[in-house]
Amino acid sequence: MKKIPLISYILFTVLCSIITQAHAAIKSIDEFTAQMNHFPGYFSFFYDTQNGKVYVKVDKLEQQFLLQQSLPYGIGSNDIGLDRGQLGNTHLVQFERFGDKVMLRAVNTYYRANTSNKAEQQSIKEAFASSILAGFKVVAQDKTTALIDYTPYLLSDVHGVSRKLAARKQGNFSLDESRSAVYMGRSKAFVKNTELEAVLTFKGTKPGEFVRQVSADPYALTVHMHHSLIKLPDDNYTPRKFNPQSGFWSIEHKDYAAALGESMFVRYIPRHRLAKKDPSLPISEPVEPIIYYLDPGVPEPVKSALLEGGKWWNDAFSAAGYKNAFIVKVLPSNADPMDIRYNVIQWVHRATRGWSYGSSVIDPRTGEILKGHVTLGSLRIRQDILIAEALAAPYLKGNEVAKNLQAMALDRIRQLSAHEIGHTLGISHNFAASVGDRASVMDYPHPLLSFDEQGNLDVTRGYAKGMGAWDTQVIKYGYSDFTNQDESAELAAILKENKAKGLEFISDSDARAKGGAHPTAHLWDNGVNPSQELLRVLSVRKKALSQFGINNIKTGDALSQLEEKLVPLYLFHRYQIEAAVKLIAGVNYEYELRNDAPAKGAQVVAKEQQQEAVNAILATLKPTNLLLPESVLALIPPKAYGESKSRESIAGRTGLTLDAMALPEVAAQHSLSLLLNPQRLNRLAQQQARNIQFYSLDELLEQLYSQVFNVSAPNTMKGKITQRVQFLTAKTMADLVASDKVSPEVQAQLRYYLVTLSEDFNQNSMLSHTSSGESAFKQYLVEQIKLFLKEGKWPKNFTDLPIPPGSPI
Repeated sequence: MKKIPLISYILFTVLCSIITQAHAAIKSIDEFTAQMNHFPGYFSFFYDTQNGKVYVKVDKLEQQFLLQQSLPYGIGSNDIGLDRGQLGNTHLVQFERFGDKVMLRAVNTYYRANTSNKAEQQSIKEAFASSILAGFKVVAQDKTTALIDYTPYLLSDVHGVSRKLAARKQGNFSLDESRSAVYMGRSKAFVKNTELEAVLTFKGTKPGEFVRQVSADPYALTVHMHHSLIKLPDDNYTPRKFNPQSGFWSIEHKDYAAALGESMFVRYIPRHRLAKKDPSLPISEPVEPIIYYLDPGVPEPVKSALLEGGKWWNDAFSAAGYKNAFIVKVLPSNADPMDIRYNVIQWVHRATRGWSYGSSVIDPRTGEILKGHVTLGSLRIRQDILIAEALAAPYLKGNEVAKNLQAMALDRIRQLSAHEIGHTLGISHNFAASVGDRASVMDYPHPLLSFDEQGNLDVTRGYAKGMGAWDTQVIKYGYSDFTNQDESAELAAILKENKAKGLEFISDSDARAKGGAHPTAHLWDNGVNPSQELLRVLSVRKKALSQFGINNIKTGDALSQLEEKLVPLYLFHRYQIEAAVKLIAGVNYEYELRNDAPAKGAQVVAKEQQQEAVNAILATLKPTNLLLPESVLALIPPKAYGESKSRESIAGRTGLTLDAMALPEVAAQHSLSLLLNPQRLNRLAQQQARNIQFYSLDELLEQLYSQVFNVSAPNTMKGKITQRVQFLTAKTMADLVASDKVSPEVQAQLRYYLVTLSEDFNQNSMLSHTSSGESAFKQYLVEQIKLFLKEGKWPKNFTDLPIPPGSPI
């Protein structure tokens, strides 16, 4: 027998001792947690009050569940975008054991193999990366269960607060563990979900303007972060097929097991689970209704308006064959809005007005919505009141309560509540609804206002009330119970009915682009004819400007506050311009599929309609429509002591005083940037070449040139505005000539007009009847154009003024 060397024997003995001690150091879960508070539930957890740690009991290894991260306490700045109640990432995850570690793996749900072939499924898992979100050390264990210290992950920046602050150029912030802790006030465990929360402090340097605006100490930002560990729903939910005409969003994955010749893309609509108790009845109560809970912190009368607007959806569900399927009530005092079990409507405060939005927690496997989460900005209603006050001049005595204006603003809040809830039901925007007599709450509405024969502002039709015809049809597509019917045939019938009703659907990407081409897809507009509505809005604006003055503010308000009332009134037409301009080089189309009907395709908007739109847009560039009344200029003083300018104020070049040219400049530049959009000009040039009957780029440039440059500019305010518009037009054309977004054929035409302008102004400046001021301006503009033609870029001696914020309203 071979003898073991003494040194080897000693090392072996020591190693066995270490291993034995290590095994002995791993206590049982009961022993380890004996002095801790126990919270039994889906994932039971323990809280150690002495060291402030949370330990999670992992008894479901390699069993998938949902991890939802959110931000219960936010920063309060729309510009930063970290709001109270903001939902973060939704991951399909599972715990996996690796020796003395437990890993939390996020599964890649986009790439799949929808097949029973396990080997094929495994090949997909191996081909595309998953993500290990966190690693945990096992601190105690039983036979099949591990106890992990979840605290480090709970106290990490899973929401990306520091990244968002850096991206918004608000400073360099990092998590300060010494000022962060588990927050037990909202850490709970239930049968189907476990909720954990932490209070986190981020320390930073060089805090930005928006951070300084909203924080108690801009070098220390404290927020809350929430983790929801959610049991997956059962397999009784049936996904519903997405159709681009349905009005729903799409939940997509790629199926590598799809048959050859078939699409690999699988798309479902996101929706809540809803089914009839008795599918054989035309009207039935649901097995379980969809319930939304309103933030109890909303004040009256806003609270009642939000409840009422939310309840509109029950009418749509009734049309889809349900009784009491959609319910809205106030959140109970003992309920947590971040709890996955509650669909919530939160009233969120920010330092400035900002967007409202509807988000959802969605099962990525099927598209089933597990939680709807609505965020409504509290300052939105005040913007509507501000707009109405600007137009109505309601304070004749100075202390009236403008109940009619408040009523209009509450109508907007009802519509906003319904709109954002609609998103959490799975429904997308419909920006073509305004042409159908405001057929959907899923559009962005502009107040429909007018003056009556007595000269009073009529706000009774400011905003539509109740469900639109489109909304009812969308709910039918998404939520009808087809248990005893052919679902595909019934869905097709609903889409066919939409066409029979004349309902259009065009959503975000086609409506938001400044170079958009669809003639009916617009944000914040009204009317069937965008061009005629623009002229009508200009007339309403003109009337309101003529009476703008002391009656627009209350007794005791500083006169300088008139500046912020003036801005939304002066720019009241800004969005209708965006609507009308899309007819120019416009193309009418649908989200069309191949079927038995003849294809509509992409139809160029008729020349007559394009010309009408050009006329309306050019009207916004006329000095008479840009000029501020002298009565307004003579009334508004610099800011009163104790007040200061804000983003809603007018930026100008005259110091503290109101710049009479500032609003005319930004309004003119707004129209020009839309009218001379590169994509629009490129389309015009192509349409002209395709068919001589189409409206042409030559016609647009000729008409623009004639109105803007073939006019005199005397030494009056109208003359000064004329010169400013001429300068802006020439500079815009030059910038386009130098832009790589403009086709060379269009660049050539724009350059031709600049050369022509240089020659015309050079000759006109020498005429005897031209004033010295007008001659000086023409010579100056000729010099600017010649410098551009020589150097290829416009001289950097002028910066456009920023247009004050418009959206959201």
